[in-house]
Amino acid sequence: EVQLVESGGGLVQVGGSLRLSCAASGFTFDDYVIGWFRQAPGKEREGVSCISSSDGLTYYADSVKGRFTISSDNAKNTVYLEMNILKPDDTAVYYCAARLGNWHFDFAPPESWYDYWGQGTQVNVSS
Repeated sequence: EVQLVESGGGLVQVGGSLRLSCAASGFTFDDYVIGWFRQAPGKEREGVSCISSSDGLTYYADSVKGRFTISSDNAKNTVYLEMNILKPDDTAVYYCAARLGNWHFDFAPPESWYDYWGQGTQVNVSS
């Protein structure tokens, strides 16, 4: 059974940093795409970033480019989202999602493409 568990959320002040983790189990961690999404109160869920294991390609939403970095540690079956220079607009529940296989397009896969989802971790940025 594939499971994704997010951690690392919390309360941080504007300009601060957090590192989210997405620990995966139930599949061989060598051919996958993992994405990070977020949903703020009253808003639709939006894509933040994703990484493709086959070629190391990464994608970022314009709103987080230059501030967030996605990375993976295959030995730990974990994908990370390093978030810096946090803003109040970054406040949301952050989810990771996974699909086995790869993605070779020059845009991030849509939310509907993913097969597995975690339960989410709350990030609150206070001003």
